[in-house]
Amino acid sequence: MKKLLIGMVLLCSLLYSDGFDDYLKNFDYNAIKEMKIRTVEMLNMVEDGTAQVIDIRFPEEYEAWHIGFAKNIPINELPDRLNELDKNKLIITACPHNDRANIARMFLMFKGYRVRYLSDGLLSTTDYLKGSNAQEFIEEYKKDNAK
Repeated sequence: MKKLLIGMVLLCSLLYSDGFDDYLKNFDYNAIKEMKIRTVEMLNMVEDGTAQVIDIRFPEEYEAWHIGFAKNIPINELPDRLNELDKNKLIITACPHNDRANIARMFLMFKGYRVRYLSDGLLSTTDYLKGSNAQEFIEEYKKDNAK
C-alpha cells in the first residue's frame, strides 16, 4: 500500500507539477486541519445534507460490508465517475483506515472539488455507530432527507 501511495503522489506531482508545487509551498497547519474530517463531524454534515461520502473501496470490500449513506466509487473508477459527485457538497472520501481515502482526496482536490478524507476511517465509524448512536443518526438522517 505504501508503494501505491508513493506512486500516486509521484503521479500527481508529474501531472500537476505547478499546482502541486504551489500546494506544497502553501502547506501549513491549517492545510492539515482542512484535509481531514473525523466521524462525528462527518455524520453531522451527512445529516445536514452538506456532505457526500464516497467509499472508495473495491466492489468486493463494499459488498462484504458497507455504510448505507456512503456511495461506492472504487478508487480505480473515480476518474471516470466524477459526474456522480455533487459539486455543491463537501466530498468526503473514506476507506477502512485512511490511506486510499487520502489518495482519492488529493486526486479530487486537483480536479477542483472541495474534499476531505475520513481520518479515523470507516472502521472507527462502524464502531461509533452502535446502539443509540446508530438510532439517533438514522432518525436524524431520515428526517433531514425527507425534506
